[in-house]
Amino acid sequence: MTTYSADAIEVLEGLEAVRRRPAMYIGDTNDAGLHHCVLEVVDNSVDEALAGHCTKITVTLEDDGYCTVTDNGRGIPVDKHKKVNRPALEVVMTTLHAGGKFDAKAYQVSGGLHGVGVSVVNALAEHLVAEVHRNKKLYRQEYARGKPLANLKAAGKTDRTGTTIRFKPDGEIFNAEDLSFSFDTLVERLRQIAFLVPNLEITLEDECSGEALTFFFEGGIKSYVGHLAMARKPINAAPIFVEGVVEGTSIAVALQYTDQFRELIFPFANTVHTADGGTHLSGFRAGLTRTINEFARSNGYLKDNDPNLSGEDVREGVVAVISVLLSEPQFEAQTKVRLNNPEVTGQVQSVVARQLSEFLHENPSEGRRIVEKCLVASRARLAAQRARDLVVRKGALDGMALSGKLADCQETDPDKSELFIVEGDSAGGNAKQGRNRRNQAILPLRGKILNVEKARLDKMLGNAALRDLTTAVGTGIGDIFDVSKLRYGRVIIMTDADVDGSHIRTLLLTFFFRYMRELVERGNLYIALPPLYGISRGKKRVYAYSEEERDKLLAGMPGNYHIQRYKGLGEMNASQLWETTMDPETRTLLQVVMEDEEVADRLITTLLGNDVADRRRYIMTHARNVRNLDV
Repeated sequence: MTTYSADAIEVLEGLEAVRRRPAMYIGDTNDAGLHHCVLEVVDNSVDEALAGHCTKITVTLEDDGYCTVTDNGRGIPVDKHKKVNRPALEVVMTTLHAGGKFDAKAYQVSGGLHGVGVSVVNALAEHLVAEVHRNKKLYRQEYARGKPLANLKAAGKTDRTGTTIRFKPDGEIFNAEDLSFSFDTLVERLRQIAFLVPNLEITLEDECSGEALTFFFEGGIKSYVGHLAMARKPINAAPIFVEGVVEGTSIAVALQYTDQFRELIFPFANTVHTADGGTHLSGFRAGLTRTINEFARSNGYLKDNDPNLSGEDVREGVVAVISVLLSEPQFEAQTKVRLNNPEVTGQVQSVVARQLSEFLHENPSEGRRIVEKCLVASRARLAAQRARDLVVRKGALDGMALSGKLADCQETDPDKSELFIVEGDSAGGNAKQGRNRRNQAILPLRGKILNVEKARLDKMLGNAALRDLTTAVGTGIGDIFDVSKLRYGRVIIMTDADVDGSHIRTLLLTFFFRYMRELVERGNLYIALPPLYGISRGKKRVYAYSEEERDKLLAGMPGNYHIQRYKGLGEMNASQLWETTMDPETRTLLQVVMEDEEVADRLITTLLGNDVADRRRYIMTHARNVRNLDV
């Protein structure tokens, strides 16, 4: 028995709470959290740009493991804070919820509203140096794990203004393998910011590789939509742009219709990507649906007895960016994944409805092409609904329509069970024999599945293999997806280690990304890694999962051995398949994660979409940089 008294109440001083629970502030302590620290510092500079005081930001990834972020803003104040009698810079760097974002006089619009960003980075840095150019002087202060190493002091004279933060992540906190920053990971977010903030130049430099990129986009979010729609064939010639200010909220929307079946919409609030949407996204959807329906009826494309186009119909193939700037955004949690301000719905809806209606009436030919696209989408949706209803009716009569090929497991708790999607009946047979029947289910798929990037939902529902897979997973797809009905906590793709196996894996990944994306986001999707080689000497047998591992094993092995190259899972017997690929004690699983939705969408559209010329250009450009090229 332990005593619960006042002595059990622990008070964490300063930034110790951040070091104890870093994931509360930066999401995780892996690569994502590591790069989140860079963006927290960058966001302070972006807020200076939004306030009209910063035109240039430079991010440098140094070869000694440091990252430096420099801007030409006003510089963090360095004078004494009257309340705590310490320099304002030190207060900002060492105190949670301290900053200029709470005062509308300093920042009318800001993405960092909680005042924790740079202080969190300081807490999680092994070493940090802050330099401020202000009042014709250069001020400097160093910190170690959030604590000042010396008092703030003037270090020289200067003719410019701005702030420089140089920091090295703390190896005691982060789980990343080498604590090095990724140029490619930061490129997309910095490009995104440059699209969203007019007249802001952002440079990213990598001292290790020598790479450097500078972003500056005069077209703003119109250019952003053009960038997003690059791999798609446009319906309207150029992105449509609407903007306005309603009750202090600045609203800008750019959109373009394309020949694709899926929408691609990126909502932002104060330059923060609200991945889960929110009230600004709801307002855009409502305004778009109402306006397209009104235009279609007033021009005779919809008759009196025709039902309205649904929101799903009018958004098919649309690429859009929504950007709102407001002084008091209400974000959901510190990670800011959703905007909750209720008034923003009506504000965005009114701006979109009024200005989009004007555009359509002033450009009737483009309006006609857009409505025709929506009408085709409506007919396809009704066909898909009929196909889906048929699947549901069959499910009610046929024991949930589970395929006869599925070898289910005994365990009914999803958290304790897993589904292997196996290429081919031969490998499927071995997997069924070698599996742990208690918690491992096997679904063999024969041949290559349908490329869902080139097919609408109605055609996909008519594909037997995908129908079997959908019913086995249990969640449903698209707008009827329900993760609570997931039958297996791990869904594992297990294909041959050859070109065909790679292609099948790519097609399956495309299916999950397009129709069961939440499984990817939740970390439920995995790829099994079977061995490439089996090396035998007498009765002893070892396995190599790469050519490098094979060579290392052979170097330490005397002669008289036999090497087998496994081209397919069917070449292994049931016990070998269990030992190498299915046994939780010895197997290797690769978890499928989505680092950047924008990049993933563009890559899938390019490589699996209908534009052959675009795919050829991509392959010719990147062929030298890939390890496995699946055409």
